[in-house]
Amino acid sequence: MRILVVEDDKKIASFVIKGLTESGFAVDHAENGEDALHFALSACYDAAVLDIMLPKLDGLSVVEELRRQKIFTPVIILSAKRSVDDRIKGLQAGGDDYLTKPFSFAELLARVQALLRRSGQSGEPTRLEAGELSLDLLTREVVRSGKKIDLQPREFSLLEYLLRNSGKVLSKMMIIEHVWGYDFDPQTNVVDVLVSRLRNKVDRDFEKKFIRTYRGVGYALRVS
Repeated sequence: MRILVVEDDKKIASFVIKGLTESGFAVDHAENGEDALHFALSACYDAAVLDIMLPKLDGLSVVEELRRQKIFTPVIILSAKRSVDDRIKGLQAGGDDYLTKPFSFAELLARVQALLRRSGQSGEPTRLEAGELSLDLLTREVVRSGKKIDLQPREFSLLEYLLRNSGKVLSKMMIIEHVWGYDFDPQTNVVDVLVSRLRNKVDRDFEKKFIRTYRGVGYALRVS
């Protein structure tokens, strides 16, 4: 799943991005409201974590513009403002949740997961399946033919991306962008290593292999 973090405080941004990345999310970061609006209108995000006090365009204006343009990405508003009136303004502007600073990452993560559950009830699938392989986005449980498979966060993110694009060949650069959320040297073997680790867990104990390599092109998950 992909999260947009909008925060101009470098320390807070680093703290949130590190926590979300280690929890298995791909994260994009914007430092001001104008960039945040550009990101949110140009890509599809599962949720956004948005500070109110931002350079160039404040957070409430960003949310209001997204809702005006029919972009309903769930948004958690971050703010040092604690009054009831401030929380009401944030929610009335189109925010889905409001978290005051300082906050613990555990609480932020719980709120992100709660938003994803609610958005899942409105149509976004919370379980991805291909053949006898299934991945639960909320419990983060992966099962193949009744056998539970334990995955590290990056492995989970890669499998989620492959399942969301089942049957399609994904290039290394596409995988890098969606799993890591930032650019690597195109010559790096980080994707090959991650695919090998995932294949070792998903395919090794089964006669039928789902994760396929297309040399010079990329990788795909195919069950037939």
